Amino acid sequence: MPDVSTPYGVLHCTRHMERFPDGSPQACTAASASPLATPLGELVPQFSTDDLRKKEVLPVTFHPDGALKSLPLENQTVVKTPAGPIPAELVTFHPAGTINRVFPLNGKLSGYWAQEDEKGFSKPVTLNTPAGQITAHVIGLGFYPDGALRSVTLWPDESVMVATPAGGIRARMGVSFSPKGKLRSVEPAKPTPVTTPAGQITAFDPDAVGVNGDVNSLLFHDDGSIARVVTTLTTVKAVSPDGAVTRYTPEFRESLCGDSEREIIPMTIEFGGGIARIRQLPDQPPVSIDMELTPLFAEPHLPGLSMGMPDLRCGV
Repeated sequence: MPDVSTPYGVLHCTRHMERFPDGSPQACTAASASPLATPLGELVPQFSTDDLRKKEVLPVTFHPDGALKSLPLENQTVVKTPAGPIPAELVTFHPAGTINRVFPLNGKLSGYWAQEDEKGFSKPVTLNTPAGQITAHVIGLGFYPDGALRSVTLWPDESVMVATPAGGIRARMGVSFSPKGKLRSVEPAKPTPVTTPAGQITAFDPDAVGVNGDVNSLLFHDDGSIARVVTTLTTVKAVSPDGAVTRYTPEFRESLCGDSEREIIPMTIEFGGGIARIRQLPDQPPVSIDMELTPLFAEPHLPGLSMGMPDLRCGV
């Protein structure tokens, strides 16, 4: 059992280690208690397993210069973050040593341990964010290298009310912030009307996947205007200088639920620099429209409204 000397203390490792080309440690699995003096205080890397949640010991990893990169913890430990104290089972660090991400839980999902089992260990945390205080069950938090809060990732079925430039919006999955401390994006939990350069568009993405809260479907510029909106409930009408009208409407696709079922495809609209970019299908390039020459007008898309918004989509 080799001992590895690190800037944070001695790490008692198993014989299996990964090293960088210069021989410095890249990944090391702790074999016994090895308290490390980290930027977040003394933390004990994971060195034991259990039969359900933690079936393997995850390695401690390092950046090429020897700084900590990721640190799985033996026990859930409260760490101090710029958003407030957070219980953690896994923390990752930027090369400069500041916190990158913190995860309150780090169990491994399997046929014997489901997402619902893992969430049973989750407790709500109260966060200080640029959009005000948020209390919720969170999967993880992300931070910029300077310590500013980058994102909050929520547990599935969890939602929070967030103050946005478009008004109060109930968000699911995630909320993100810009490096300047402005609200950057949210994932609307239900169809939500927002005001855009094309008029009022109902924002909602039934295909949203909450991998993390860094990127969400409703995106804002730093000045608070809408940068991107995803919709299934709005048609955008473009009126060209010669009076010709072109309508951009969410398309449909065959659903995995059955041969005769169809589901609506979310349409993405981006705004910036007087240009609108409309993408009706995810595998096709967007259509760019100069809104000064070709004004846009939003109107309700009733077929999407009549279909409703089911929680589970077979086509995801």
